[in-house]
Amino acid sequence: MQTTVAQSSPEQATSGAGWSGSAEKTTPGKAPPVTTTPGREGMTEKVTLMSPAESRSLIEALLRSEIYQEYERAFSEATGLVLSLRPVETWRLTHHGKRHESPFCSLMSETSRSCAACLQVQERLVAMAVEGARTINCFAGMSDTAVPIRLGNQVIGFLQTGQVFRKRPTRSQFAKVCQTLEQWGLQYDRRRLEEAFFKTRVLPPRQHESVVRLLTIFAQHLSMISNQVLLQQKNAEPPVITRAKEYILEHMAEDLSLARVAKAVNTSTFYFCKMFKKATGINFTDYLSRVRIEKAKNLLLNPNLRVSEIAFEVGFQSLTHFNRVFKKILGQSPTQYRAQLLGR
Repeated sequence: MQTTVAQSSPEQATSGAGWSGSAEKTTPGKAPPVTTTPGREGMTEKVTLMSPAESRSLIEALLRSEIYQEYERAFSEATGLVLSLRPVETWRLTHHGKRHESPFCSLMSETSRSCAACLQVQERLVAMAVEGARTINCFAGMSDTAVPIRLGNQVIGFLQTGQVFRKRPTRSQFAKVCQTLEQWGLQYDRRRLEEAFFKTRVLPPRQHESVVRLLTIFAQHLSMISNQVLLQQKNAEPPVITRAKEYILEHMAEDLSLARVAKAVNTSTFYFCKMFKKATGINFTDYLSRVRIEKAKNLLLNPNLRVSEIAFEVGFQSLTHFNRVFKKILGQSPTQYRAQLLGR
């Protein structure tokens, strides 16, 4: 297992500067990152990320499963640690609001600037964890760990735990944390922050290694039952709808129409329209808009991309249309969303 120390400001967090270690980077509009792991007789096998839509659907099914719920309950009671099961792509703080969340991390989530830095730590962690269990340290010195769940050569999601110190924190360490927050321009209650900081769980390295091993074993078990869940999902959803969703994800940046997607899955436009609405609960246009907006939310984390560039990257033909749809779905403009996330 490898550990990376991550220290950056929120601005560095979104641009990727100021980090140590290495991880695959994604390019907007390109295929998911691919890495290789040793295979039989010295051969290598490609490991890819499952598409975000399929990953979310499968992870939601696993979260509802009795085996995961029992394991999460037992793990939390036995270790006193937070545990989360997350898809390959998410832009929410993984552990926020969960049982055993670190009181310090809970305080950090209250401000958008520190939240942006935490999101980047999370993104960096799972980028490295594609190959296996990885641990990363945030600016405060707390460790977070992710373990991949694989279905064949695809990573379908991650088990994640952490928000712990692996050695007892010191007063000088806390002083550096306060200095960093002040550099970010954040106002805080020092007494309240200090109390939360020193209340955070300390997990010695040897015990931490045992926890990671437990997660690795459970990830292997989830991998085995994931195939059953996936088959059940494929049987529950008409194959034509599954193919249509995959086609939409692959071609969302293009000028997509209902007729084009219907033709791609070999059905009539009228029949496809009715079937799609029945299977998804929304019409084709709304579904396509939501897929594009989800991708746009991802790209808005990069301050080097203009809003207009993002609009065209995800398939909108005009900036005005993009702004209108974004506000309709999220209740705020892309500029407001980015400012809130980056604390500007």
